[in-house]
Amino acid sequence: MKLFGISDLHLAHRVNRNALRAMPQRPDDWLVIAGDVGEAEAHLTEALRVLCPRFRRVIWVPGNHDLWSKPGAQELRGEAKYLRLVSICRKFGVTTPEDPYPVFRGLGGPCVVVPLFLLYDYSFRPGDVPAERAVAWAQDSGILCADESLLAPEPYPTRTAWCHARCQWTEARLEELRSELPLVLVNHFPLIRGLAATPLVPRFSIWCGTERTEQWHLRFNAKVVVSGHVHIRRTAWRDGVRFEEVSLGYPRQWRQEAGIGAYLREVLPGSSAKAQERDRYWR
Repeated sequence: MKLFGISDLHLAHRVNRNALRAMPQRPDDWLVIAGDVGEAEAHLTEALRVLCPRFRRVIWVPGNHDLWSKPGAQELRGEAKYLRLVSICRKFGVTTPEDPYPVFRGLGGPCVVVPLFLLYDYSFRPGDVPAERAVAWAQDSGILCADESLLAPEPYPTRTAWCHARCQWTEARLEELRSELPLVLVNHFPLIRGLAATPLVPRFSIWCGTERTEQWHLRFNAKVVVSGHVHIRRTAWRDGVRFEEVSLGYPRQWRQEAGIGAYLREVLPGSSAKAQERDRYWR
C-alpha cells in the first residue's frame, strides 16, 4: 500500500475533467488531494465520484479556487462554503481537515496523515513592504490574484483574520496530538516561504501562505509535507524533511498524452531517485 498525492486538478477545464475519468485504479493505495479541484461544488462531487472507488482511502484539503464564490450571487460564501465542501466529502467517506487524522500503515509508514486548511496572510512579502500595502505592491508589477474578488472571508473580517484563526485552531490540535509517529502534513499552500517562489510572477508569493507555519515541519515531526498551489511540481528538502509539490495544473501545464495517472506523486514511501533530487528553485 502506497500514499499518493495530487492537487490543482482544475476541473473547470474540460480537458482535465475528461482525463480524470481515465485515472487508473489503485484499490490498495491512499490518495491525498491537496486542493483546487475546481470552482464549483459539482467539480468536487465529480472528482470524488471518480476517485473514491479507485483508491482505498481519499483525503482532501481545500484550495483557494474551491472556496471561490461570485460577488452578488446567491451562493454560500467564506466559511459556510468551506463547511459545505466538508459535508460533500463526508458523504463520500473522504477525510477532511475537520476529521480525526488517520494513520497510514503502508509502505513508508506508519505515519499520521494530517490534512490542513490554513489560507494565507500576505506575510510572504519583503520586510520593507507593510502588510497594508502588500496587494498594492503586487499590483505594481501587474499581478492581482482573483481571490481578492472571489474568495470571501465571511464571517471573518478579512482573509488574514480567517488564516490566523485557522492557524491557531490547527496549531492547538497538533499540540494535543502528541503522536509518537511522524506526520505527513498536507496543505494547499506551501508551509514555508522558500516553496512559495514563483519565478515568472515573484510577487504572487503574498497569496501563497503564512510565515506562521515556517517551522511546523520541525515542531510537529513531519516526515513529508505535501502542497500544491504554485503549479511547480518538485521534490525539495529542508532540515531533512521532504517537501512534495503535487500540482497537475491547467491543460497547458501537463502532457495530456501521459494521462493524469502519470502525475500522481508518490508521497510514501517515496522513491530512492526522489531522495537525491534537489529543486532548482529552492531558496
